[in-house]
Amino acid sequence: MDLQLNNKRALVTGSSRGLGYAIARLLAFEGCRVAINGRNPQTLTAASKILIEETKADILHLAGDIGQPEIPALLISQTIQSFGGLDLLVTNAGGPPSGKFDSFDDAAWQKAIDLSFIAHVRLIRAALPYLRQSDCASVVTMTSYSIKQPIANLVLSNSVRAATVGLTKSLSLELGAEGIRFNSILPGWTSTERVIELMSYRAKANGTSVDEEVARQAKDIALGRMARPEEVANAAVFFLSPIASYITGVMLTVDGGIYKGTL
Repeated sequence: MDLQLNNKRALVTGSSRGLGYAIARLLAFEGCRVAINGRNPQTLTAASKILIEETKADILHLAGDIGQPEIPALLISQTIQSFGGLDLLVTNAGGPPSGKFDSFDDAAWQKAIDLSFIAHVRLIRAALPYLRQSDCASVVTMTSYSIKQPIANLVLSNSVRAATVGLTKSLSLELGAEGIRFNSILPGWTSTERVIELMSYRAKANGTSVDEEVARQAKDIALGRMARPEEVANAAVFFLSPIASYITGVMLTVDGGIYKGTL
């Protein structure tokens, strides 16, 4: 299927690795001009080099921590300067740290809010004037299935990401008449660097191996395994594409069946 993405202009934040990278890679293979972003300049530059070599696409790499107030608008500005406009936006960031409620003070909560909610607000607000000029404007916010089924020891993520889903749905209603679509991808457990780091922490704490911890977590998943990053990227890129032109306001769990609810 032709997703009609050739020459579309995209910005994917948090894309030097993990799910963001997988989404940027697939967009590039589909012919998009893609701006990628990450906090670590070295990791970002390496990711950009690989993407260019693999996809032959126009790749722009923009370093910066989107949890910092000035960075979202700067990323949008730099993307516009290079690409001349913006059609597709993926707001994605690493998640807050794990831990129980009693272990977090106000500063930890504020940092989680800045990274996992306000960063989405700032990116969309800065991008909106340019999305209004596009004939295929689409925004995907990356959240988590935990907003439907909270995950133990992730109280920050469970709480704050729910606000991003509320934002996404609200904007789909508010801006739908202008032709700008908003959807959210709610990934489940996926074999990214961050998840493997978490499994390594569990293994150390439990005196087990990473493979054992991955297998233990996979028992709760209907498909019996964690997702590959590209499987989540497939859903995100479809939502972004003009092929999905009548889909907006959807919160899609891509979780292999770990969410047990019916709604």
